[in-house]
Amino acid sequence: MSLPPTLTLLYRGPLASCDYDCPYCPFAKRRDTPEQLRADRAALARFVDWVAAQAEQSPGTRLSVLFTPWGEGLVRSWYRAAIVRLSHLPHVERVAIQTNLSGRVEWLADCDRATAALWTTFHPTQTPYDRFLAKCRRLRDLGVRFSVGIVGLPEHLARARRLRADLPDDVYLWVNAAEGRTYTDEEAADWQALDPLFPYSRHPHPSRGLPCRTGDTVVSVSGDGTVRRCHFLPTELGNLYDGSFARRLRPRPCPAATCDCHIGYVHLEPLGLYEVFRGGVLERIPAGWGSGGAR
Repeated sequence: MSLPPTLTLLYRGPLASCDYDCPYCPFAKRRDTPEQLRADRAALARFVDWVAAQAEQSPGTRLSVLFTPWGEGLVRSWYRAAIVRLSHLPHVERVAIQTNLSGRVEWLADCDRATAALWTTFHPTQTPYDRFLAKCRRLRDLGVRFSVGIVGLPEHLARARRLRADLPDDVYLWVNAAEGRTYTDEEAADWQALDPLFPYSRHPHPSRGLPCRTGDTVVSVSGDGTVRRCHFLPTELGNLYDGSFARRLRPRPCPAATCDCHIGYVHLEPLGLYEVFRGGVLERIPAGWGSGGAR
């Protein structure tokens, strides 16, 4: 099996339970059974072992991992342990996870914080504002790279403004356009004042026929090892564990009409977002943020 010099893995295992019940999320307050949790833990352990083994099996390949669970991963010990382990592997450039930051954060002190990072989201109806802000401040004290985000709903605007004012300037606050919502120019301007990159999220991006890194240097991996181009395209490229996916990695255009999720369209080459987020693609931190390069 021959892997490219760099490969990004977007891993999503069976976990689908979350401790929040956000009205805009289909997995709110879903409970996984003990059997489902055991299956998720075993699948994650197998994936982490595969990543670790590539130091010998694919020497020279640099790997990056973004965990994108349907539920909340960091309340589960096995996700925390996975991030700690992966962060110390010399051939892993970055390991990050999307999280609501509801769990404790002190475990991050055991990570290599040059490698580990968090993509965090504030859900105003689910957690006290001061509690979330205190965790952000603790992450900064620990030296953890992280971004903070919020869904751009009208009822969230005042809290988002407060959050931007209270966060240090060098912490990026991103805003996701609410799914299915059309923004007037005035509404969009309010959100863009908080996140200058909001225009990328405001409208779905036409993508059919455009070159995309997915399926070449970026792939989606499910719990059983099935590899697809990305989370939003069903066609299978093969399996991670038998190596069958590797021979199908190549540049190719996107077959979908549009792409409206950041973890998808960030890889569309014509958008140039790898340069915008250089060094922080997985944790959604723009290059030079807080040092005059992005504000």
